[in-house]
Amino acid sequence: MTAIAAVKEGGTVWIGGDAAGVAGYSIQTRSDPKVFVNGPMIIGYTSSFRMGNLLQYVFSPPEVSVGQSGMAYMVKRFIPAVKECLKDGGFQQTQNQVDEGGTFLVGFNGDLFEVEDDYQVGRVTQDYHACGCGRDILLGSLHATQNLNLSAKDRILAALTAAAEFSAGVRGPFTILSGPPS
Repeated sequence: MTAIAAVKEGGTVWIGGDAAGVAGYSIQTRSDPKVFVNGPMIIGYTSSFRMGNLLQYVFSPPEVSVGQSGMAYMVKRFIPAVKECLKDGGFQQTQNQVDEGGTFLVGFNGDLFEVEDDYQVGRVTQDYHACGCGRDILLGSLHATQNLNLSAKDRILAALTAAAEFSAGVRGPFTILSGPPS
């Protein structure tokens, strides 16, 4: 399960996540955070702790080519490197000749991206996004607080608190980090 919330603020991406480890009707509080900084990126993940382990401890973000846009970098350089890491780490699945990974948010160079199970890279028009089972609650809270003069960290904390209140798959404590500035 999971709740990952992200907000762009002043050229920096903030991402927060919960600590729930859910399997069926069982839930544990995990001490290994779902949000971390890896080189020039901040990442918050759902789907699998194994995927998170690989992205945090094995994955090395590739160099950015001079003049390459963030989206071009994510599609042309980042995703192939992620796929290789997840495949080598035994996480990636291939069904009907389609590679499948997991879902995670990436803050890079002041921009916010979502990588979905099929490795598509998305970028929403809002300055915030979310993923995991608490996604709708997080997005509602982030939308409601966008004009309230709160910091990105406070907005994320409010959203995660709401998700923990109303989703059985979300629980504190929360990890909220800021990524390297653009």
